Amino acid sequence: MPPPWTLRTLLAIPVSLALFAAARAQPPEQAPAAARTAVAPVPDTALTRLVARFITRGGAPAAALLADDGSGSHFSSAGNGIGHSDHFRAGSITKSFIATVVLQLAAEHRLSLSDSVDDHLPGLVRGAGNDGRRITLRALLHHTSGLYDFTTTTRGAVPVTPLQALRIALTRPPAARGRFAYSNTNYVLLGMIVEQVTGHSYATEAERRIITPLRLTGTSFPGARATLPAPHGRAYTADGSDVTELDPRVAGAAGELVSTLADLNRFYAALLGGGLLPSQWLREMLDTRAAHGSYGMGLYPVKLPCGTTVWGHNGRISGSYVRSAATVDGRRVLTFRVNTDGVTDPTLEMAVLASEFCPRTP
Repeated sequence: MPPPWTLRTLLAIPVSLALFAAARAQPPEQAPAAARTAVAPVPDTALTRLVARFITRGGAPAAALLADDGSGSHFSSAGNGIGHSDHFRAGSITKSFIATVVLQLAAEHRLSLSDSVDDHLPGLVRGAGNDGRRITLRALLHHTSGLYDFTTTTRGAVPVTPLQALRIALTRPPAARGRFAYSNTNYVLLGMIVEQVTGHSYATEAERRIITPLRLTGTSFPGARATLPAPHGRAYTADGSDVTELDPRVAGAAGELVSTLADLNRFYAALLGGGLLPSQWLREMLDTRAAHGSYGMGLYPVKLPCGTTVWGHNGRISGSYVRSAATVDGRRVLTFRVNTDGVTDPTLEMAVLASEFCPRTP
């Protein structure tokens, strides 16, 4: 067991938020005209028309969607700059991968969801009323730990180590424990716990346990690599700045993942179809009672207007917004993305999900 972490240790680690201020002070670049060509035309359907609205009403330079129902897939795109096989930053969809690894470790009896943070990282979480002896792994997974979200301070613009992210969180008092409060700090801590338990990074464990078995050849944990694998398009902030190159350490275990539309569909189909977790642990993942119906473990439910509930996650990181959703059995799954972090019409996402998953009238 390594020596206990202390707040004094954390305070010795410098974090320069001046980097963030400098980045925000730069004048925004205007997005250049995309050099990539649009994919071949697809049939005119309700889904393709909705994808187009992300351009005309949502303010996105480009949008794309891939839907799978087990018997075939349908790809739609609008605008220029997104291809079928493009790599992109998946943001908080990373949390579904990290939660799956943690639950696999629980199934192997290498940890318990009732363990406290201190059971694995003694003395690490202390300060401003935060206490790792009173926070369980279950609370981290459900976002009920009360830990402050470090990205509220960094705005997702400052690359930080896990310890630096935690140092930022520990300067703020916790929210009420037991109440759902989404915090990226929870999953940064889970990434650290995976490494403590296994001796390997969360990225290595996710690659061994999920990415390789499912043959997710377009999915990776880039670490500090700021470039995207080929092929890829451009990524823009809401003000038009090109942020295609981005240090993934702005998010770490809470949002580092790079993937493709097809890979994310394959992952959620396998996960919800029982291919990654024993049935009792999948049920645990889908149990939202601790978060008062808002969140399971790395997954959250969305009840559509027709009464159908879909499961998945979204991911927002500078230059990218992604949404994956699937039926509870994983037999139907959809992922759509835009190459910006800002969509001006918030109703479009629900409209896309309803169009795909609600029964169609004759």
